[in-house]
Amino acid sequence: MFVNALIVGLGGATGSILRFLTNELFDNYLNQSSVYATLTVNIIGCFLIGLILGSTLPSRDASFYFFVIGLLGSYTTMSAFSHQIILMANSNLIEAISYIMLTVFLTILATYIGASFTE
Repeated sequence: MFVNALIVGLGGATGSILRFLTNELFDNYLNQSSVYATLTVNIIGCFLIGLILGSTLPSRDASFYFFVIGLLGSYTTMSAFSHQIILMANSNLIEAISYIMLTVFLTILATYIGASFTE
């Protein structure tokens, strides 16, 4: 378990650095809002999780821990969310749709409530 945690940590550090570099690219070189950087990392992360889902990688080996949980988990939360939706939809479409709606609503609500504490 400790080795897997280290592998996740290395992937997470890599994903965080890639996220930072993407934000820097958009902010400093493309003069674009960070909203576009976030959109870009979410699209790239979801594309990559799709590639991984279509491959043999989802077996819980070191590559899975590094790429899926670590790198993509820190690069974008949308990739993990999308991965869960695909897995859920394969067995229960209604549950997957409910999960999407609940997640979007509750995360926006939580952000609003959190921001209201700072006012």
